Amino acid sequence: MTTRSKSAPGAGPSTPPRTPPMTIVIKLGTSSIVEPAPPFLPRLPLLSSIVETVVTLKKQGHRVVLVSSGAIGVGLRTMRLKERGKGLSQKQALAAIGQGRLIALWDNLFAHLDQPIAQILLTRMDIGDRTRYINAQNTFKELLEMGVVPIVNENDTVSVSEIKFGDNDTLSAIAGNVVHADYLFLLTDVDALYTDNPRSNPDAKAVRVVRDIAEVRKQVSTATFGTSLGTGGMSTKIIAAELATAAGVTTVVMNATKVSDIFGIIEGGPGPSREADDASVSHLENGPLCTRFLRHQTALKDRKWWIAHGLHAAGTVVIDEGAYRAIGRRESGGRLLPAGVVRVEGPFASHQAVRIVVRRRKRFPPAPLLTNPISEAPTPARLDDSAPTSADPELLSPIPGALRKAHPLAASTSAVNRSPESTASQPDTPNIQPALSLSSSVASLDPLSRTGPSSPAMKAISERLATVSFATIGATASDDSAQTPAPLADEWEEIEVGKGLAQYNSVEIDRIKGMKSSHIEQVLGYSESEHAVDSIALL
Repeated sequence: MTTRSKSAPGAGPSTPPRTPPMTIVIKLGTSSIVEPAPPFLPRLPLLSSIVETVVTLKKQGHRVVLVSSGAIGVGLRTMRLKERGKGLSQKQALAAIGQGRLIALWDNLFAHLDQPIAQILLTRMDIGDRTRYINAQNTFKELLEMGVVPIVNENDTVSVSEIKFGDNDTLSAIAGNVVHADYLFLLTDVDALYTDNPRSNPDAKAVRVVRDIAEVRKQVSTATFGTSLGTGGMSTKIIAAELATAAGVTTVVMNATKVSDIFGIIEGGPGPSREADDASVSHLENGPLCTRFLRHQTALKDRKWWIAHGLHAAGTVVIDEGAYRAIGRRESGGRLLPAGVVRVEGPFASHQAVRIVVRRRKRFPPAPLLTNPISEAPTPARLDDSAPTSADPELLSPIPGALRKAHPLAASTSAVNRSPESTASQPDTPNIQPALSLSSSVASLDPLSRTGPSSPAMKAISERLATVSFATIGATASDDSAQTPAPLADEWEEIEVGKGLAQYNSVEIDRIKGMKSSHIEQVLGYSESEHAVDSIALL
C-alpha cells in the first residue's frame, strides 16, 4: 500500500494542513467490510483506501476513531456458513469467532503504514453506568493522545436485545459524543440521502444539507439499501445524525467507495451550525456529493447528553404544563418538584433514567359559534376560560417531542380523580366542588344568562357543566399553580419532552405526586431530595 497522492485536496502527507486539528469518527457498516454474498470475502481494496485515508488524516494533525461492524460477517466466512441464522446464541457465537479475525485484519492493514490501533468493545451497560462511561471517555482520550487509532465495535458476544445499541450507527453517534468529535462520517453504499430510492427512481434527488431532521424525515426515502448482513439502513443513520448533531457533531452520510472525499468535506473546519444564515450554508450545496447534517450551535452538555441519549429509560413520569414551563427555565436547573407530577408509569428505582412526558390539552381549532335566539348575537360554545387564547403565548407555543396517545381523564391520577382518602393525605391540593347556582360566574355570563332554560344555548351550557369538574388539575413545579377547570377526557394529549434521573423509586413518586416538597418526609418517612426528578435534559 502506498501513501495517497496529492491529487485529492489536502490528501498528500507533505501538504500543509488547511484546517485546524479536529476529532473525526468514521463508521463502516458490514457491507463495506465483506462482500454481501458467500463466501463473504473481505473488501480489501476498499479497506485499504480507508486505512490510507485515516493515516493521512492523522498526518494532518487530526484525531481519528474508527467504528467497525463486520464481526458476524467475518465469522460466517470462517465457519463457511451461508447465513447468520436467527437465534441470538448463534449470532453471538459467530461474533465471538469473527471479532478476533476482524481486528487482526485491521491490524494487518494499519501495520503496513506503521499505525498502531486499539480494540474497544462496548455495550449499552458500559455507557449507562456513569463511572464506566467516564472510564471509557478517559481511555479514548489517552489512546488519541498516544497517536493510536481506536477501533470500536459493540460487544455482540455478551449483549442481549435489552442492552444492545441496536446498530453501529447509534454506537458511532455515542462514540462521537464520548470523544467530543467535530465530524461523524457514516459510510454506506449510496452517495447521500435521497428523496426516493435512486436505484428504482431516476428522478430521485440527493439532499445535500439538512438543518431540521424532523422535516427531512417527511421528504426523503429511508428504505434500506444495504445487504442482508447489515442491521441498519437510512432510518438508523438519520437517528444517529439526530443524536450526534445534538452533541455538536457535524454528521455526514457518504459513499464508502469515495472515502477520499472526506478531505474536501472537512476543509475549513466543522462548518456552519443549523442556526447559521442561508449565505453561510449555500456553499455546502457544491463540492463532494454527500448529505451533511448541520450541528447544533449550542450542544447539550456532556452529562445532559449522556442522560438524554446514553441511558435506557426504565419508566415514565407524566407532568402538567406548569411543571413543563418551570423546568424549562434556566433557574430551575432541570429539576422537577413532586407538585408537578400527574402520574407515574412503569416500575423504576431511584437514580434510574425516566422519560418526562407532559400532559396537556389538545390544541383544537375554534369551536363553532352558537346563535342567541333572543339577541341573535353570536356567542362561543366553549366555556373553558382556561383554554389557550392569543393572550396565552406560553400555552400556544409548541412542545417538542414525540406525540403520545391521548389518555382518558378517568385514567389520570391527578387531583381531579383522587379519592377522598388520597385527598385527605394531600393538604396542598384542595378538592373544590363546582357551584352550579345562579350566582356562579358561568350562570352570570352575558348574554347567555338572559336566555331561557329551554334555549339551545342554555342546553349546551348545562350539558357542558355536567361533565366539567372545577378542581385543580395539578400544581406546577413551583408549587404555585392556579386552579383551572379540567378539560374533557378526549381533550388530553401527552408528549414526551425529555429524560431525567429519578430521585425516588416509582412507588414513592406515585405517593408524593401533586404535593409540596415539605410533605415528602411526612408521607415517605424520609426525605432524600426535595425534587422528584433531577438532571432533566429536554429534547
